[in-house]
Amino acid sequence: MRHQDRYLQISRILSRHGLGYFIDALGLERWVRTDWDLFGRPRERERHTRAEHVRLVMEELGPTAVKIGQILSTRPDLLSPAFQRELEKLQDSASPVPWDVVRHAVEEELGADPEELFVHFAREPLASASIGQAHAAVREDGTQVVVKVRRPGVVEEVEGDLEILRTLAVQASRRWSVAADYDVVGLATDFADTLRAELDYLSEGHNAERFARNFDGDPDIRVPQVYWDTTTSRVITLERLHGVKISDVAGLEEHGIDRSELAARATRLLADMVFEHGFFHADPHPGNFLIEPSGRIGLLDYGMVGEVDERSREQLAMLLAAFDRRDPARIAAAFAAIGVTEHRIDRVRLTTDCAHLLRTYDGLPLGRIKVGDIVRDVLEILRRHHLALPRNLALVVKMIVMTEGLGASLDPDFQLGRTLGPYARRLVLRHFDPLVLAKRVRQAGVDVVQLGVDLPGQLGRLLDVLDRDGVSVSLRTDELDPLVARLERIGNRLVVGLVVSAGIEALATLGSTDPERLKPHETKVVAIGGAALAALTGYLGWTARGHRRRR
Repeated sequence: MRHQDRYLQISRILSRHGLGYFIDALGLERWVRTDWDLFGRPRERERHTRAEHVRLVMEELGPTAVKIGQILSTRPDLLSPAFQRELEKLQDSASPVPWDVVRHAVEEELGADPEELFVHFAREPLASASIGQAHAAVREDGTQVVVKVRRPGVVEEVEGDLEILRTLAVQASRRWSVAADYDVVGLATDFADTLRAELDYLSEGHNAERFARNFDGDPDIRVPQVYWDTTTSRVITLERLHGVKISDVAGLEEHGIDRSELAARATRLLADMVFEHGFFHADPHPGNFLIEPSGRIGLLDYGMVGEVDERSREQLAMLLAAFDRRDPARIAAAFAAIGVTEHRIDRVRLTTDCAHLLRTYDGLPLGRIKVGDIVRDVLEILRRHHLALPRNLALVVKMIVMTEGLGASLDPDFQLGRTLGPYARRLVLRHFDPLVLAKRVRQAGVDVVQLGVDLPGQLGRLLDVLDRDGVSVSLRTDELDPLVARLERIGNRLVVGLVVSAGIEALATLGSTDPERLKPHETKVVAIGGAALAALTGYLGWTARGHRRRR
């Protein structure tokens, strides 16, 4: 069997840390071996919390498990705070790669010895991690750079572990109800995609350039330049930034930097990434911020990023609008629309939980509400109802929580809600912008046309079945939710049909106009509206004929 030694190692480590339920869930029983001490007795486990044992298991399993643990720590919708805090402690460090190995890797990728390509190339690394290590260097023009070199053999090692991860995820989804509810196979695929992206330095270089374009001309941020002539998928050369870490209070005071103002600027930059650019740094911990003597913020490490696509923006706007109206039913509907689950959603209980959430913060002024507390309570509701967030929104949530912690470390009076409030309001306003609504109505019109084409045939087949076999109904109360959801969708389409039919008079007016005098967009309106009207007319005529036949 492939990876036999690795399976045996995983099962032994899990057993040693008392995580037998994982062994059963992952189908590793046949690999379990009792861990004996020198006197032939079963070795006793060290006393740790369960969350600590999980972190220790990740550390013992090596680089891939550590990286997956770090990625998992960005999913507060899946983990309780205790597990999240423990996995955040995972340190991505490793023993340095020998200089000869580094030199050979650079020669293979760039075609020459690093000491020939650069005026200076430090043999001792600045840092060494599980995927690669960084060396200081100087280019011919005197520019100081950092050269990151991927560890030899790390891709093969990671791919082997990712294959095992997927196999175990499939086993868990069949044997463990919790795993099935959260689609662990899909989560394993997400983790694999994220990890593979971090292995590719070309991807990191393109991410850095995209941030540079998004913040072009912004005096508050500095993104290091990528030097593509000495960059490949295994080696990346970046401009070296100098400054103090954003968490170095003494260093900030030495340069006379106002920490309160710095907290506001850093938060504004991160909010711009999410709400304006839709492309954000997904790992904004203090080590990735260097503050230059001028106060400008240097941003480091572009391996883990997130995107907020149009659908995610709509989902966020829908949720924020529901909170703004303080409507628990709308909030519950937004959670159900956003969340990913294989579990049946109890809408009544979800609405009750949302109402309790609103009462918790009712009447509190913005200055007394911590965004992190609201996020914590929302995530608890999501976990209770087996709702997982899409990966990009989970990263947004994690980034917001980390941003509030970063701001509070700089300014005890920092209030993230005051900074995010205007962004949230603009997002909601864009969601209800007339042009955006018109676009959605046009798409709904196309859906109505398709419904008019498909529905007669589907109803005809249904009537044939009923005429031939009759119908037997067996309905439990827990089966009503899918039926209600279906009726809601049909109702929405009928409403759209009414909207389309309300435009008949306008279409008739445009249709009577000389075609040569119509503007291009008016011609499109006539075409789409006419198609919708024809479909609806055909559908109504078909149902009328069917009704007469049955009478």
